[in-house]
Amino acid sequence: MTAPAMYGSAAVDAAERLREALAGHEIIADVHDGYGLALVSVGVGLVVWSNGERFWWHTGWNAERRRAVYASQEAAEPGRAARRIAFHHARLCETASPAPGTGSPL
Repeated sequence: MTAPAMYGSAAVDAAERLREALAGHEIIADVHDGYGLALVSVGVGLVVWSNGERFWWHTGWNAERRRAVYASQEAAEPGRAARRIAFHHARLCETASPAPGTGSPL
């Protein structure tokens, strides 16, 4: 089940375009909004943020600097962002343990 479409802000509009582009990669995502940002929930451990100008998502951890590493993409290119996110999603699925009772990693 996907969340109902919410329109009215640049962040949400961009997130909806990304959600539609992700569907082309057979990834079902939900869009949520609040406080001027929109979130695209792709799967366990993968959330994409949008402010209407950019998308960004967590890709890992830099142990040396002790900080998170993020990837980003201009919101004007939702297809390109979706392709990059789909690759990252596939990597997460390869390394994730199955969720209890589902047999699915994410």
